Amino acid sequence: MTTGLWIILDHVVALLSIAAWFAAGVTLALRRTRLALTGLVAAVLVTLVRVGTVAMLAGQGWWFVQEKVLLGLPMLGAAGAVAVLLAGPQLLAVRRGRAAGVSARGVVSVFTAGYAALAGLVVTFLAGYPLTLSAALITISLVGASALLTARVVTTPVENSADAGIAQVPEDRRAISRRRFLGWTGGAVVVTAAGSGTGLSFLTTESVTRGGGPGRSPRAAVSVADLRGPGSPAPGGTVRRQVLTAKKATVRLPSGREIDAWTYNGAVPGPAITATQGDLIEVRLHNADIDDGVTLHWHGYDVPCGEDGAPGVTQLAVRPGADFVYRFRADQVGTYWYHTHYASHVGVHKGLYGTLVVQPRAGQRADEPATAEQVDLTLPVHTFDGTVVIAGRDGRTEHPAPPGAPVRLRVINTDSDPHRIVLAGTPFRVAAVDGRDLNQPGEVRDVGLHLPAGGRYDLVFLMPDTSVALVVDDDRDGGVRLRPRGDARGEARVEETSDLPELDLLRYGVPAAVPFDSRNADRHFTMVLDRGVAMTDGKPAYAQTVNGRGHPSIPDQLVAEGDIVRFTVVNRSLETHPWHLHGHPVLILSRNGTPSTGSPLWVDTFDVRPGETWEVAFHATNPGIWMNHCHNLPHAHQGMMLRLQYDGVTTPFGGSHGGSPSHGH
Repeated sequence: MTTGLWIILDHVVALLSIAAWFAAGVTLALRRTRLALTGLVAAVLVTLVRVGTVAMLAGQGWWFVQEKVLLGLPMLGAAGAVAVLLAGPQLLAVRRGRAAGVSARGVVSVFTAGYAALAGLVVTFLAGYPLTLSAALITISLVGASALLTARVVTTPVENSADAGIAQVPEDRRAISRRRFLGWTGGAVVVTAAGSGTGLSFLTTESVTRGGGPGRSPRAAVSVADLRGPGSPAPGGTVRRQVLTAKKATVRLPSGREIDAWTYNGAVPGPAITATQGDLIEVRLHNADIDDGVTLHWHGYDVPCGEDGAPGVTQLAVRPGADFVYRFRADQVGTYWYHTHYASHVGVHKGLYGTLVVQPRAGQRADEPATAEQVDLTLPVHTFDGTVVIAGRDGRTEHPAPPGAPVRLRVINTDSDPHRIVLAGTPFRVAAVDGRDLNQPGEVRDVGLHLPAGGRYDLVFLMPDTSVALVVDDDRDGGVRLRPRGDARGEARVEETSDLPELDLLRYGVPAAVPFDSRNADRHFTMVLDRGVAMTDGKPAYAQTVNGRGHPSIPDQLVAEGDIVRFTVVNRSLETHPWHLHGHPVLILSRNGTPSTGSPLWVDTFDVRPGETWEVAFHATNPGIWMNHCHNLPHAHQGMMLRLQYDGVTTPFGGSHGGSPSHGH
């Protein structure tokens, strides 16, 4: 069972524990001793099962159980033990006819165990990791206050029902007592849940994102405004100039449906920017009528920091009527894309994105023979109003491909959620991931590919004499078709794809040497991803958090130029988080403790699924202040974003955290 499933199971058992303890308490209050005894036994058993689920989670990492081990289970264990010792013998005595009822202390003790179970789960959902002493003290105090509130209305023993031969209190008195009791205890439940969540979630938490490692001498201060691209191409290169105008427009989808979009140059996607290695790319961005502003972020491309397009950090947002010129050398061959980084959760979704492809200087790759019939398609995947579209700027979903021709499909996920990609009708190789070539990738067939938000796969094959289909999210009627002829002859039927196994890229390709030893990292940061109540942009919210905090309250990660930096990324939540560091590719070291054994996998976006723990590393060779965030853009907007800052680098474009490149400050 995966860690994500253990997390879900633990939540389910926790809910059953809460229900069992409160059921036992309510049946005691209603003098249903038989049901109360059954409920008490069930509560104890479920609590013991909870100990087992927490123990299993503990084996996956301390991050998943800290608040449960240090607070939730001890608090529930103590309260449950008191409840069993006080109410248990009295219930047995009533069942044997040796007592008239259960004492008020017994009733209160059972409800207190229920409050403890509830508070423990609330702390997990609303505060999470890391647990602080103040949070624990507040939670325990609220459980105690709820117990006192319940005890206030339990002023007389709760007698057993008439069928046991126990004397009854008058009916009108009994009704009043029950109403008061259930009303007050219901209020106590609300106090416990609301107080233990919201009260403790705004406490200052100790950051665990500091780096360890040897100190370095501070460098002279430099501004990101001075970290700009060169003014000329490499020898033999040329200048590739492009003007992108951000404006609102009505665009027609391949289905024929028209939508209101935000565009670059009036179309979605924007113009395809292409270059040859060594060229100088110069793009002038003009904002025609996007009210809040726009930028250009070169996703996955390691541009100088001043060209990164992070508003409030590397530049100011480009307001209506204004311009900004980006300039950088095309040193990285591969498949990339660009998009706005200002209020990106809105702008990218509405269409402010385009593709960037840099070809090798020689005009060919080692894995593809040069031929006039070579087919090279760039295919961004984007969702408009619930409809997934995979097509280039021309909107075509069918393409001719002569049999035997080398084909490269550059698939780009421009959405905030992952997509499942299947290439049906031919064996193929995954030649590159996130623009970086893999080492000796083997030929595969009948597999699914998990493509993270922001990620890219280059798929290469020789065109067969039958049709080939690129299927997205198992929709056999959508996607892209390549046909060996201009008609439907040779059409290959696309079979069911949902049951195909997923290709594990950590075990794909052949190992090769890497340029640094990650075991001797100069800095090591841990990022625990979760949901919780936190301050985001100065306001309380149920945020997407890193180490219990939301942007911009998350401390910067400080590095020095030349450092080997290692990240541990832990996902405690039940959502997938595609993690994206600007300005640097990261080397995947392991997933869930299992080392990567295939080709060295260099990526700029990697999906951390529920319960997963990833280890990655990179070499800090690109000075600047870089955003480090979840590329599910609504998650970044909700707080899951921080900065990686080189020692001595400053920004004139924002406050202490440079504003918010996602929120739009």
